[in-house]
Amino acid sequence: MRKHRTKIIAAVIVLAVLAGAWFMGGTPDINEPDLTGLVADAAEPDDIMPETTPSIDENTPEPYHQDDIEEIAEDEIPETNNEPEPISEPVDQAPDEPETQEQDEPETQTTEEYHPDEPQAETETITEIPVPVEPEDEIADDGSFIVTLEIRVDMLLPNMHLLNSDKHELVPDNGVIFPRTEVTAYEGESVFNVLQRETRRHRIHMASRFTPVLNSAYIEAINNIYEFDAGSLSGWVYSVNGWFPNFGSSRYQLSPGDVIEWHFSLDLGRDLGMDWVDGGQLDD
Repeated sequence: MRKHRTKIIAAVIVLAVLAGAWFMGGTPDINEPDLTGLVADAAEPDDIMPETTPSIDENTPEPYHQDDIEEIAEDEIPETNNEPEPISEPVDQAPDEPETQEQDEPETQTTEEYHPDEPQAETETITEIPVPVEPEDEIADDGSFIVTLEIRVDMLLPNMHLLNSDKHELVPDNGVIFPRTEVTAYEGESVFNVLQRETRRHRIHMASRFTPVLNSAYIEAINNIYEFDAGSLSGWVYSVNGWFPNFGSSRYQLSPGDVIEWHFSLDLGRDLGMDWVDGGQLDD
């Protein structure tokens, strides 16, 4: 160990001498003692390190003084930390979750949360007065509404002698074949549509035909009491809300709350108050 240390010291001394000579601008002075011999005597011939001349490069810095070299040598000794580095424990990694395809979530409108403890801003409330709607004027979601239907033969009661005797049993004692009843009608329906549906529902006989002259359905019989059964001017007529229309029943479109009455007339409706009749077939 001492042998190697002596070699290193000798090499450092030689390099220092050469560097000092170079820095001072010349070769070593002849009057100065030659240290190379001392170095050679101190070391064995096989162990003498060959003399090397440092290469000069444009980027090579200027040589340092001997004192500077010793200070730099001491400062550049790296500090070593012999303490072993701590071994970090492996961190358990969660298993890779399967990638899920991101779906575009629908945009949701956020609303402010209501906090009962916080004072709420006063808002003006406008109260609308509801308009009363009568039950018979209401129209359901399916387009239905209420109308009233009644069928009577009052004109026959004091004139039973005009009716064939085999049909006397068809005339009720009170003259009412179908009492005044609220029934269902639908938007666009006519008086004829309601009469046809309700007589079928209550198993009341009804006969009709289409009349091209009137462009409408014509009622021939109700409850087996036909036109002309009580004379040549007898037959069925209808009224809506007390008015006798001068056109056929299949052409009268109903409205909510209408009151429909069918009567058997003995005189073309004049006995019922139809003052517009000037003769001819009943326009029902």
